[in-house]
Amino acid sequence: MAAAAWSANGANAGKERSAPLRRLSRVSYYVFMIVLSCFYFYPMIWLVLSSFRENQAIFTSPFRWPEQVDFGNWSEAWRIGHIGKYAGNSVIVTSLTIVCILLFASMAAFAFSKLPFKGGKALLLMFVVGLFMPLQSFFIAQSYIFERLSLKDSPLGLILPYIGVGLPLAVFLLKSFLDSLPKDLIEASRIDGCNNRVLFVRIIVPLLAPGLATVAIFSSLNAWNELLLAMLYIQNDDLKTLPVGLLAFSSRYVTNYKLLFSALALITIPMILAYVLFHKRIVSGLTEGSLK
Repeated sequence: MAAAAWSANGANAGKERSAPLRRLSRVSYYVFMIVLSCFYFYPMIWLVLSSFRENQAIFTSPFRWPEQVDFGNWSEAWRIGHIGKYAGNSVIVTSLTIVCILLFASMAAFAFSKLPFKGGKALLLMFVVGLFMPLQSFFIAQSYIFERLSLKDSPLGLILPYIGVGLPLAVFLLKSFLDSLPKDLIEASRIDGCNNRVLFVRIIVPLLAPGLATVAIFSSLNAWNELLLAMLYIQNDDLKTLPVGLLAFSSRYVTNYKLLFSALALITIPMILAYVLFHKRIVSGLTEGSLK
């Protein structure tokens, strides 16, 4: 009894001594992450603050707080740079790309995971290889095909390659998520009379919601910010997306930094807000499949 009491007291004393260390470690971790976040987020803060200033103030006192917050630079950049037109084109291309990627990737992941078929592993390997192939490796052949099919200078000329580039990662993520689902769920659904279409629409798709949200965010960021294909395939100014429009805007007003910073702020802030709002979905979509 005495030995047991002594052992219990020793364990309690050890816990009491380790508690301050754990608190100190947790506080140090949060302080370090806050400092690191400020270090990486500072350029964005400087960009937004500079968009409220005049060109002379940007060069003479670049780190001073602006005297007043005036959105006149933003409205002028929106009007002169045709940001609204370019943003509308980006929204159309990005939205159609996301819809197609989610539809095709979810069906492919369902087939690879729950409907084994002959040659499935070889076909899946092709998607895996697509994860490691840079865009430049097949750009020449793709450009030749698009030239012959008259797909250049059309939204479809951007949507198709964006879908092709985004599908490998989407299929890989969604298949990993579906592999973690219990087989009993699928077997019970089939016993209840569900065919493949009903099983996919009513059971698989709702369960894939976190993974689909993650794929949608990644795909939207890639399509929204893509520059190379948009610059080479789209020459019509009425069809240009935001990255290409911003490139022309910066070359046209290379000395007018207040308008350039304003345009950058208008383009960057919506995507940052989207990530902040849906970051929990992104993390859960990446980790939930591995935890089930």
